[in-house]
Amino acid sequence: MRAFVHVDLDAISHNIAQIRNRTNAEILAVVKADAYGHGLIPVATRAVDSGASWLGVALLEEAVAIRQAGIEVPLIAWLTPPHDDFESALRLNIDLSVSSVELFQEILSEAKRVEKLPRIHFEVDTGMRRGGVLSDWDDFLRFAVEHKSEYVLAGFWSHFARADEPESNFSARQEAEFHNRLQELEDAGLIPNRVHLSNSAASLTRNSAHHSMIRLGIAMYGLSPNVNSMGPASDFQLIPAMTVKAQLHLVKDAKAGDAVGYGGTQVLEHDTKLGVVTMGYSDGLPRSTSNSAGVYFDGRRAPLVGRISMDQCVVDLGIDSKAKAGDYVTVIGGEGYSVDEWAAAAGTINYEIVTRIATRVPRIY
Repeated sequence: MRAFVHVDLDAISHNIAQIRNRTNAEILAVVKADAYGHGLIPVATRAVDSGASWLGVALLEEAVAIRQAGIEVPLIAWLTPPHDDFESALRLNIDLSVSSVELFQEILSEAKRVEKLPRIHFEVDTGMRRGGVLSDWDDFLRFAVEHKSEYVLAGFWSHFARADEPESNFSARQEAEFHNRLQELEDAGLIPNRVHLSNSAASLTRNSAHHSMIRLGIAMYGLSPNVNSMGPASDFQLIPAMTVKAQLHLVKDAKAGDAVGYGGTQVLEHDTKLGVVTMGYSDGLPRSTSNSAGVYFDGRRAPLVGRISMDQCVVDLGIDSKAKAGDYVTVIGGEGYSVDEWAAAAGTINYEIVTRIATRVPRIY
């Protein structure tokens, strides 16, 4: 195969074990976005086998795929717009998150129709200004009390905006707001089965926010939530699970002064050998990546040269390279350029690098 992603499931197990040593809370393994590009079903299966008692996804279709694969642990989908396939969610025992009275009403109506008691998690906005109930909290709470016999309050949750900035006091403000809303909920006679606030960053640095369950995302894949403010994943004894490799399509001699790629944006400063790598931006490599990323072959790094093309990119192998067409190079991970280095070279974050690797690149476990 011309390119593939190798996913180390033992690294997933190791990373979950590292987090379990830091908390008494249950672990919800976040496997949205095809398990951050690592593969939904294999990662979900391994996460459960490694001690995660819950799974979480954004989209309902992801949750349905998990159930169709025979995975029966508690499972929540939290990004379900109006008119989503709530019948499937109810029949497959998928928990749903609600952030508005309108969505709440729709789910309860569908639940009556199919004669299933829905499992609901209330999401409150404590400062992110993304999902969650905000200004209409009083109306939402009133509705929840009036209809409390029509659902199971499976959870109460919110999401940190800046937990990956340990020096910021914003997370403390969010925690305080979260506790206020939780107290109001309990004062109204509604006691959630689970309370969850912590993402990976808070799971690693903010024990006060662990509550009964933590949502383990990027850290489960062996990556730091923010390498700049929290340090590398290795500081937390986490192991990256993804390595990407690709074949060389062509190796050729090139001269100093030669311009490389579309627009001739880079001119060679020396005679060298160029390698044409069989991966491009349609495979998920960011077109904006600079030559501070590249590939690894035969004990040395070969930086990118010129712009990344749709299906291929060019690297500087060095004048004395022994590489030949058909050889595999390491594009991301292993001994070569890390996910974090690719992210820095593209001006983005590690989350984007792993999640954008295209499905046309096979995953091997």
